[in-house]
Amino acid sequence: MTTAEGVDRSPARTSQLLAVVAGSVAVGATALASTNGGLAAVAGVLLVGGGVALGSRRLVTVGSFVALVGVLFGGLNAAPPELLLPGTVATVLMWDFGEQAINVGEQLGREAHTERLELAHAAASTIVAVAAAGVGYGIYLAGTGNQPMTALVFLLVAAVALTSALRN
Repeated sequence: MTTAEGVDRSPARTSQLLAVVAGSVAVGATALASTNGGLAAVAGVLLVGGGVALGSRRLVTVGSFVALVGVLFGGLNAAPPELLLPGTVATVLMWDFGEQAINVGEQLGREAHTERLELAHAAASTIVAVAAAGVGYGIYLAGTGNQPMTALVFLLVAAVALTSALRN
């Protein structure tokens, strides 16, 4: 998609690829937890893939939400937190990388050499997400007693809401 000034404002390729890879991790973790959740995660990744191909923030957001619903469905089916946390982290990263692909494409153009920028963003986002998941898992281990698995699911929802709030 070339504009009048000749700059292609399509989403950046590196972040597009990273979004799909993160989505694949979400699908893997979710499918191990729940078959139906895995199907929802696949649908979410397909929507995000379409979103990053077309530059549609709406598709990226809706697809990420659908994938998150798949992870939550696994939590409601009493999946272990060792599958729910990676699934949630990968889903949040999929959304973040998809948004980054669109942002970089709009601001700098697809042909700009932005690989280092995109990889630095991806590394920082991954470190923050993994650290948040580690803290969440530590809280889960410290307070499990005989708590139901739904408590962890709601903790994951809170983590996603917090991440979203911090992003804006």
